[in-house]
Amino acid sequence: MNKVILMGRLTAAPELRYTQTSNIPRCTFTIAVDRRFAKQGEERQTDYFTIVAWRGTAEFVAKYFDKGLRVAVVGSLQNRSWESDGKKHTVTEVVADEVYFADAKRGDAYEPGAEDFDYDTESDDLPF
Repeated sequence: MNKVILMGRLTAAPELRYTQTSNIPRCTFTIAVDRRFAKQGEERQTDYFTIVAWRGTAEFVAKYFDKGLRVAVVGSLQNRSWESDGKKHTVTEVVADEVYFADAKRGDAYEPGAEDFDYDTESDDLPF
């Protein structure tokens, strides 16, 4: 199984390009993901991941995402290799299947547990 789930902030604006032969949208961007734990007395380390999105997902990312935005990415790892000037190059990137906004809308304060339930708090009857 090859599945990756990441949440981090865009390090720069996404870059949208189109393939030469088929004109298919391809968007690349990098996210910075903080590690879950830090060694005592040290700052938490950050890893940087290159993300590639295709077609509609690529156009969505290019249109709505910008540097600094926190996003969630679901996809898979992929290795690519090529030769240039006699040297072999290899890169590992995340191919995005799904990309989501992970920040609250600007100006909206998110309060955990403050969902919009409509029930009578004075009654002894629970709504569930």
